[in-house]
Amino acid sequence: MPQETKAHGSERPQWEGRAFPLENQTELFEVIEAAFDYRGDVTLELRDGTRIVGYVFNRDPKAAEPYIQLFPQEEAGTKAIKYADIMAVAFTGEDTAFGKSWEGWVTKSEALRKAEAERVRAEAEVRGDL
Repeated sequence: MPQETKAHGSERPQWEGRAFPLENQTELFEVIEAAFDYRGDVTLELRDGTRIVGYVFNRDPKAAEPYIQLFPQEEAGTKAIKYADIMAVAFTGEDTAFGKSWEGWVTKSEALRKAEAERVRAEAEVRGDL
């Protein structure tokens, strides 16, 4: 995926809120790859007029009949859909990881690690081990 489509810092992701009517196979493969990388729900418009909203968790563009798999919003379980059945993809769900950086995760993890070390030290003092 091109770097200009990824979210950096406080910028909103360029995919969120966008819709793509698919006009050729190259676009289809590129947009489905972006849907797979996206961290929110997408809405698929199928050739039969059906719309499916869900989170894309897998795809196989190299299968004899390429397909994606998603967790549909309105159904339990998973659903597989052939690429050939998809007419349009819209990035309709909020990017759930927006604003959550690696640095933020590291800071939070370090604080949790220090708190756990302090708790263990206090318990050891109460037992008389320190």
